[in-house]
Amino acid sequence: MRLGLNLGYWGAGNDADNLVLAREADQLGYSVVWAAEAYGSDAATVLSWIAAQTEHIDIGSAVFQIPGRTPALTAMTAATLDTLSGGRFRLGLGVSGPQVSELQFADARSGLGERAFA
Repeated sequence: MRLGLNLGYWGAGNDADNLVLAREADQLGYSVVWAAEAYGSDAATVLSWIAAQTEHIDIGSAVFQIPGRTPALTAMTAATLDTLSGGRFRLGLGVSGPQVSELQFADARSGLGERAFA
């Protein structure tokens, strides 16, 4: 049996604890640590930070939102994370939910989408 650790969404106030958990899981021989993205945090940045602070545990996106990235950007991000982590990256893709993906692509007439990415 292989064990994994799901850190969930980043930025909920438990970020330092999550890094401690990821390091401990690495030391205990866990197979993978997963990070999610939504509501202002992206999984790629979190996973690169965890990969730099661990040695053996795989890092996985749970999930990269398909509406938030082009296919080319997703592939480049995955390839870079895999290289930087020494081949430890696992790619998880998902469509997310409307409350997350619609905020990213808000009606341009409202200006919300422009402010979110400015």
